[in-house]
Amino acid sequence: MLALRPDLTVISFRGNVQTRMRKLQEGQADATLLALAGLKRLDITGAATQIFEPEVILPAVAQGAIGIEIRTDDDRIRGLLAAINCSDTLRCVEAERVMLHALDGSCRTPIAGQATLQGDQIVMTGLVASEDGTQVWRAQRSGAATDALAIGRALGEHLKQLQQETSGR
Repeated sequence: MLALRPDLTVISFRGNVQTRMRKLQEGQADATLLALAGLKRLDITGAATQIFEPEVILPAVAQGAIGIEIRTDDDRIRGLLAAINCSDTLRCVEAERVMLHALDGSCRTPIAGQATLQGDQIVMTGLVASEDGTQVWRAQRSGAATDALAIGRALGEHLKQLQQETSGR
């Protein structure tokens, strides 16, 4: 957001959606950014005053995907969950997470990524920014969907290299 609007003052504003909405009503901040996927799940999309397209603000990695964690050795539960697993979504999320891992960011590092399937191709856009928003590195990779993990890893490594080259690290 700071890359788009450097005139803004950003504060720490934590909590679930309802907590953030309450804090807005109390005047603790003038605005907050919330994921549209979360607003949809809560059936409160009417609270959104502006929706940013991914070309403007790239979503967080795996944004909108719902994950269920299970024990690695629990084949019975894995079998039950297979019926609701979307293999296309899983492939995209795995590519995004590999990119995130390659960037080795912390919870405070502005990193975003989105992979989409277009036929048998995966198209992935990634972004990493400086905390103050003065520098943004954005890149895209695409290729065969079967190579999704390699594409995600290559994108993350490329972004990390761009960041290191221009920030002197």
